[in-house]
Amino acid sequence: MKPILLLPVLSLVFLFACSSSTKKSTETTQQTPTIHTLCDDGAWCWFSDPRAIYTDADKIITGWVKKDGSIEVASLNPETKEAKFNNIYPQFEVDDHDNPAFTILPDGNILTMFSWHSTGKGILSDTTTNGTDIESFGKNVAFKPTNEELLKKFPRETFTYANPFVLSEEDNKLFAFGRWIGFKPNLIISDDNGNTWSEQYVVMSDVPYTSGNRPYVKYYSDGKSKIHMIFTNGHPRVEPTNSVYYCYYEKGAFWKADGTKICDLGGLPFQVCDATEVYKADEERGRAWICDIVEKDGTPYILYTRHPQETDHRYYYAWYNAETQNWEDHEICIAGKWFPQTPNGEIEREPHYMGNMTFNPNKPNEIYLSREINGVFEIEKRTTSDGGNSWDIEPITQNSPLDNVRPYIPRYQPQNAKTVVLWMENNKYIHYTDYDCSIKYYVEP
Repeated sequence: MKPILLLPVLSLVFLFACSSSTKKSTETTQQTPTIHTLCDDGAWCWFSDPRAIYTDADKIITGWVKKDGSIEVASLNPETKEAKFNNIYPQFEVDDHDNPAFTILPDGNILTMFSWHSTGKGILSDTTTNGTDIESFGKNVAFKPTNEELLKKFPRETFTYANPFVLSEEDNKLFAFGRWIGFKPNLIISDDNGNTWSEQYVVMSDVPYTSGNRPYVKYYSDGKSKIHMIFTNGHPRVEPTNSVYYCYYEKGAFWKADGTKICDLGGLPFQVCDATEVYKADEERGRAWICDIVEKDGTPYILYTRHPQETDHRYYYAWYNAETQNWEDHEICIAGKWFPQTPNGEIEREPHYMGNMTFNPNKPNEIYLSREINGVFEIEKRTTSDGGNSWDIEPITQNSPLDNVRPYIPRYQPQNAKTVVLWMENNKYIHYTDYDCSIKYYVEP
């Protein structure tokens, strides 16, 4: 296979600019949390991750898409609340799918990757030249992860999302996933920090191949040996029994939850149904979508949704019990309906856009979620001490005038760092191309 060279299709240098819960839940009283505004103009999707990372205990790096389409990155000190900003691509594209994702390279520099939404233009990467200093971002290199061999088998060339990870136990190779060739999940691998990409694969595909089917994938890695994945058959708007599956990558192969090999890299793609089934959807219980995945002490944990009706979203928490080789799967709460603000007289285009959920990666028994309360989406923290059977609830936002959605806790959190949760507050969210949002955050005491 020919290497994918970063001979840029486009290379640009920019100056820096600068409802109700289920039973078995207990609400606790506490002082009203202090909510901070990180930026008053920013939005993100939830399929380009990690969209925020810790680089050390007192610095978080994150990014978003502004309402004029600009790609902005930021650094935040949670202790002092000091924040810096850098507009790395002015007026890129008005679409929240384009938010940047981040990883830390072995030399200490930060790599970000992002993409246009469903175009043939390709994806972009940008790397700092001075460690975690976001002002040293500058050169956006756009390239197409493609080759003739794959295009013959999977004849559709469209690029969306980017998910970069470095695995220290694989000689610090850089792995990047996205929905690219064939409208399917793809993987490219680099052994020189993303300067060139020596390997490319379509990871999963239906058989026989169809160009309209698009599995959705969430990824997680601790940066050592494994990359964990949860995914669906496709988009819930298209697949009436959209189900949830799990596998992980390690040592050149993909594996089921019980350690059974699915295939080596050379045997890709596999079919969605070849992986471990977490939830098998049916019309009564509802089609599913996915929110977050983490792994702790060898156990994968999953947050996902079921949609018995488009106006009835249900949140679920699942973890793999290695002793029984089954998924312990629990409903968390009723989440409400979609959050986009449907114009009067129109049919909602994205009825499965739930408020969403995120894990505390260091403590998978702690989650933050957004659910509809009295017609407004609010953020709350939930903690379980019995594997998801019951939950203690701590409200984070209350009686809000605006919806609060898509919470996210940055990845690679040092043990001595305070937990920070970020989310979108929607002044307006009609569609992923028509929004006016801010990014809020809360620091756990």
